Amino acid sequence: MTGYRKDLPVALLSGGVGGARMARGLNAACTDLTVVVNVGDDEEIYGLSVSPDLDTVVYTLAGREGPDGWGLAGDTCETMDRLGDFGLDNRFRIGDRDLATNLFRTARLREGMALSAITADIASDLGVTARVLPATDDAVPTRVRSGAEWMSFQEYFVLRAGADRVDELEFEGAEQAQPAPGVLDAIGQAAVVVIAPS
Repeated sequence: MTGYRKDLPVALLSGGVGGARMARGLNAACTDLTVVVNVGDDEEIYGLSVSPDLDTVVYTLAGREGPDGWGLAGDTCETMDRLGDFGLDNRFRIGDRDLATNLFRTARLREGMALSAITADIASDLGVTARVLPATDDAVPTRVRSGAEWMSFQEYFVLRAGADRVDELEFEGAEQAQPAPGVLDAIGQAAVVVIAPS
């Protein structure tokens, strides 16, 4: 490719596994990458603030993603198994080390720290050099309607394996949500903006 410059700023708009894999490839090809990540899948699970797409992107850029493209490689699920022993629904499986990420995020959010700052700390701790930003620091959960029933995206996608017919989608809070700090600058200053597959 002629005229290719590794230092040109690139902004990648990303979801989960597909976007994370594209981020890994772009990160190897350029030195100024910002990944703006979907937070519509974020949800409170087991009392914790879980950001699946952000974690997938960070873990993948750190080279620590699990074999299915999500979670951490070599993680165990002893905590999930123990929750099952207590009779709790443990179908949403979070590995033990991945659980630590969610505990950290939840504690910092409760202290008033912004999701973007927490994500930067997690990425830095794992040695990620690309900038990873949530699309917004605000909550914008995706809700899915199937027939008369509304459910969270995680219930639809993980617990029900996407088997229900989708009649309507709602992005709660999207009208009021503001871009996270750095998002508009990253997009506006990028030489290339890429929309990743999800």
